[in-house]
Amino acid sequence: MFENLQGRLGDIFDKLTKRGALSEADVNEAMREVRVALLEADVALSVVKDFVKKAKEKAIGEEVLKGINPGQMVIKIVHDCMVEMLGSEETAINLKAVPPVAILMVGLQGAGKTTTSAKIGLMLKKKERKKVLLASLDIYRPAAQQQLEVLAKQAELTSLPILFGEQPVAIAKRAMQEGKKGGYDVVILDTAGRLHIDEKLMEEVANVRDVAKPAETLLVTDAMMGQDSVNVAKEFNEKIGITGIALTRVDGDARGGAALSMKEITGAPIKIMGIGEKIDEIEAFHADRVASRILGMGDVVSLVEKAQETIEQDKAEELAKRVMKGQFTLEDMLEQLNQIRKMGDIDGLLGMLPGIGKMKKQLAEAKVDDKMIARQQAVILSMTIKERQNPKIIKASRRQRIAAGCGLTVQDVNKLLKQYQQTASVMKKVGKMNKKGLLGKMGAMMGGPGGGMPPGGLQGMPGLDGLGGQGGLPPGLPPFKK
Repeated sequence: MFENLQGRLGDIFDKLTKRGALSEADVNEAMREVRVALLEADVALSVVKDFVKKAKEKAIGEEVLKGINPGQMVIKIVHDCMVEMLGSEETAINLKAVPPVAILMVGLQGAGKTTTSAKIGLMLKKKERKKVLLASLDIYRPAAQQQLEVLAKQAELTSLPILFGEQPVAIAKRAMQEGKKGGYDVVILDTAGRLHIDEKLMEEVANVRDVAKPAETLLVTDAMMGQDSVNVAKEFNEKIGITGIALTRVDGDARGGAALSMKEITGAPIKIMGIGEKIDEIEAFHADRVASRILGMGDVVSLVEKAQETIEQDKAEELAKRVMKGQFTLEDMLEQLNQIRKMGDIDGLLGMLPGIGKMKKQLAEAKVDDKMIARQQAVILSMTIKERQNPKIIKASRRQRIAAGCGLTVQDVNKLLKQYQQTASVMKKVGKMNKKGLLGKMGAMMGGPGGGMPPGGLQGMPGLDGLGGQGGLPPGLPPFKK
């Protein structure tokens, strides 16, 4: 979402870091460009003025201008100001109340309330080990209640049985009673939306709020709405009182600046980001990590967390043991590809790597995307077990058969096999390093034999070879050397 803003700010800061020393005029010029970039990204004018003023005051100081690396210090100041703007306080969903804890979902129609309700329910179930009940209060939109019922089944959650003709306030009362009787930790109330804010909508939401007494009132808003989303947030906050914001469609191609304005204007922090259409594609909002992504610093912490959540520890450890012995087959490579696909959208994963924004051209030329990974999987799946375990036997006739089997060309098969050889070479070096005792400490640092990530870390990930040298890493992260 912040791709354009990231590119603009990256260009501005590149100019600063290339200069050995900075004058006050240099900082002023950079801040003017930052101001324009933020306004073009749809950040509210009042927020931009305040942001630039704070950053400039901190940057035009003796210790910055006369520092060892003034350009880097200015970038850190901008990063810290951005964290402050996004909200540096704790943004976890508040569950500190007597169970069942009510979470009230509010917002306009089409913002994604129903899907987000199910996503939050699944997240609380998986990460917080909470027993969650979903209840739809939307009696106006056709099949809205049935939609939540279907999503609840997908997430293996319980939804409140539908009673046709029941009104929203009565549904809320029944949901809270059922939550108490059924021993639920959390009850998520999905309220109705409108195409625009009106008195009837606000009155209904206020009545539900008074009945449920929610610990959290989350405004669900579309990141692609621009400044309208800021106005909606302001209106709901004044009339209902919101405790947090759930931002949807963060993966969309939007300018994204409105999201940067919300905390500053409403005082309510962004707590949740919807990063895709799948029911598990949601993550907690961390201001420092988002600020780092916007400034091109990546978000390795989130990447490692995502790997630990999705990669099966026993399989990772088994593969790690094989790699330590210098063994790595095409079946192992297929397993790595499967694990990468489980972690989510490739563009999103690459966006978490530091400096990746500067490699857009290389990424575009290499066509690194989910389709590329799917093609690689198809090639390996078209091989026999014997071929996967012993790739040396795959001669010309076999390559033609494999290509025909997966609907691709012989060149695609050759490319995959070349990539396998490169990855296997890296894995052999990992095995040799282990024999010298160099990997013991590294394994402990990463949390055990598997470290929560594929053997070799990101350097060993198939599908990313040929970018930035070894294993798809941007400059700044050390690759394994040949």
